[in-house]
This record gives sequence, structure tokens and C-alpha cells, in this order.
Amino acid sequence: MTPYLTETAMKIHEQWMQRALEQAQLAALADEVPVGAVLVDCASNQPLASGYNRPISEKDPTAHAEIVVLRQASQSRGNYRLPGTVLYVTIEPCTMCVGALMHARIDAVVFGAREPRAGAIISQQRLTEAEFFNHRLNFIEGVLEKECSQLVQDFFKSKR
Repeated sequence: MTPYLTETAMKIHEQWMQRALEQAQLAALADEVPVGAVLVDCASNQPLASGYNRPISEKDPTAHAEIVVLRQASQSRGNYRLPGTVLYVTIEPCTMCVGALMHARIDAVVFGAREPRAGAIISQQRLTEAEFFNHRLNFIEGVLEKECSQLVQDFFKSKR
């Protein structure tokens, strides 16, 4: 958890992460890995798009929650660039998703739990620090971390 955030900012982050968790629960009901995401416009504090993991149902390896949301928001805005937005996602994004977030010019990503095997912000790679990108992506980790982590753990326990 980032210690310098104000109480008001944390409440806003928790509100949007709760919405992302609702999306993750929809993924679990669809028998997809329960990751959910919500993209929020910073100026209006309104959602632009929400979605969840669906690579199995869509038969698309790129249909991660983050990509689903970027596609929706890009269509809605009529532009693949999405500056002035924050992505809330329940689990730390992978390499593919961080790359897409960079190219979309997202301002920041707020994630719940780390992804120790494939996380590309903190856990395995630190792509937000890569100098070869011409965009800087800020991040906050640990918002509703326990809830986000528990949802994934419970999903995989049920599979064993």
C-alpha cells in the first residue's frame, strides 16, 4: 500500500477497485481466471469501460481484462490513445498488458494484488521503469489486496 495517499484518495481507489472486483467475480462465474478491470476518466471520475478476463470464452489469448477495457474505451473515445485515465485492475498486469497500457498512454494503473509469476510492474519485471518506452506509467499497488488475492486463490483451489 502506498503510504502517502490521502484518506479521500484511498476511498476513491477502493471504490473503483470494488468495481473491478465485481468484474473479476463475473470472470469466475464464466470459469475464467478472475481478473477484473475498470478504466476511469480522471477529469470526470467516471468509468469509460469495464471488463474481465475472457481468453477462454473468446478463444483469444489477448483477451485479458486490461485489453478488453482498452478496446472498449478506445472504441468509445474513437482513439487508441487514452490519456487522462486510470486503470483499476485486481491483479498486477503482465508484460503484454503493461505494453498495451504504455501505448494507450494511460496515466496510471492501480492494482490490488501482485502476480508473483508474471507481474510486469513489480513482481518479475519493472516495465514502468524501462527507458525504452517514451511514456511513463505511474502505479499504486495493494488497494483491496486481500480481497483481490483471495478471489484468485479461491478460484484455483476450486480447480484442484
